[in-house]
Amino acid sequence: MIRAVIFSVLGGLAIGAVTNVLQGVLPGGYNSIANSGSVWVVGAFVAGALSTRLAPLLGLLTQVFAVVGYYAYAELVRDGMGDWHAPGVWLGLAFVAGPIFGLAGTWWRRGAGRRPILGAGMLGGVFGMDGLWHLTVLHYVDTGIAFCVAAVVVTLALGRTWRERLLGLLVAAMLAPLAVTAFSIIAAITGL
Repeated sequence: MIRAVIFSVLGGLAIGAVTNVLQGVLPGGYNSIANSGSVWVVGAFVAGALSTRLAPLLGLLTQVFAVVGYYAYAELVRDGMGDWHAPGVWLGLAFVAGPIFGLAGTWWRRGAGRRPILGAGMLGGVFGMDGLWHLTVLHYVDTGIAFCVAAVVVTLALGRTWRERLLGLLVAAMLAPLAVTAFSIIAAITGL
């Protein structure tokens, strides 16, 4: 248990710091790939996949410490993190996304019945959400297409059978537009 907690905390810190570094290195719209919700929740998904009962907690820790790592790097290495508004919003989202994707990871790896399909579809759906967001809101066609392709590839790769893969794609396709709508509302309310 202690090892899993340490893994989640260190993994989260690494995700946050590496995201900040890559944002400064990748050109143009491609820097948004590093700093995307789908890339961040992979950490929570992996932490959940490596656990059973602790999956929501480990997912939460991964996401919270990704926010800490991102803004700590910004404060210590770059020109500072700015005001507390954005870190507060992202921390709030970490408390929602972390447990959800931690659970999705454990469902995918250890679940029975429909749970592996739902877990894979949830991860694919968040990549699809980023794809739709990049295409329709940011108007970054290249990265939008890349995220949509990633949604398909991730979902197919996580399926164990062709039936699971196809049903996972269906779940991802249904969740992606719902997630875009939810994120649009959150962005409008919080001023992101």
